[in-house]
Amino acid sequence: MKSSQSLINAKAIAWVTAGTALFSLIFSSGKFADGMASTPQILFFRYIGGLATLLLIVWLRRERVSAYRSPRPLSHFMRAVFGASGGGALIYASANMPIVDATAIGLLYVVFVIPLGVLVLKERVNWLHLAAIAICCTGAATVMASRGAFTQFHSAYIFPAGIAVLGAALLAVEGLMIKVLSHSDRAMTVLLHVNMFGILLMAAPAIIQWAPLSLKGVLSCFLLGPLAVSAQYCIVQGYRLAPLTIVGPVDYTWLIFAGLIGFQFFGEQPTSGVIAGCAIITAGGIMLALIKSPSSEVECMTPTSSQS
Repeated sequence: MKSSQSLINAKAIAWVTAGTALFSLIFSSGKFADGMASTPQILFFRYIGGLATLLLIVWLRRERVSAYRSPRPLSHFMRAVFGASGGGALIYASANMPIVDATAIGLLYVVFVIPLGVLVLKERVNWLHLAAIAICCTGAATVMASRGAFTQFHSAYIFPAGIAVLGAALLAVEGLMIKVLSHSDRAMTVLLHVNMFGILLMAAPAIIQWAPLSLKGVLSCFLLGPLAVSAQYCIVQGYRLAPLTIVGPVDYTWLIFAGLIGFQFFGEQPTSGVIAGCAIITAGGIMLALIKSPSSEVECMTPTSSQS
């Protein structure tokens, strides 16, 4: 029995790890574009690719798109607003600072989710939650301080770092809305709405910041859509197989993948301070995932588990 459960847990961990790796590539897309495409362009084509993938799935299921209508379209629209702006902020930050730094700061998402859950969903927390949040914040501050953020005030670092913090806050609000919407709509309904609204939201900014793209560039951005859908599928599969205490900490492999991408493709060398800060953030995040609230386990979703 124990070996069977261990096998299930191993499968769950593998699913979430695969999903996290795919999302790491998506958040690094701005860096890979290297100025050839603006962030709104990347998101615009990503949402088109995502919607096309989802419509293909609906067609293969021989279902009607009308079957996925929601009685709460405004909520889905607002979720798309926060998701698109938060995701865009992290893509921008990753393109304009070391990827692992942007990732570490972006993981403050977990910190922002907790107070939102308390204020909006009336979830209960204890002193251990507060201690874990303080640990995560200390880790993020360590990463930024190691780059001179608080002493030398390099605008080339401070501005994208601030955008990364803003992105983490926006994704936290999106995560809260996903949790609320998941109680009334199916996962496919949520995904279809966010991609449809995402196209509408990104169309004007993409046109304003339009840069000529080759066919290869357009296809690369377009493929981010099915990549994101695949990543979401992996995350959902993992979270269905095992409890949060097993799969929650796995999301922090995002730091590892971000570091590998930055080193392998862009020659980014993390400093000892960045490595230490990432370790501190990971420790705080794992602590948050393992702590149980007085009434029920507080759900800590990371950026990877909320993106569509």
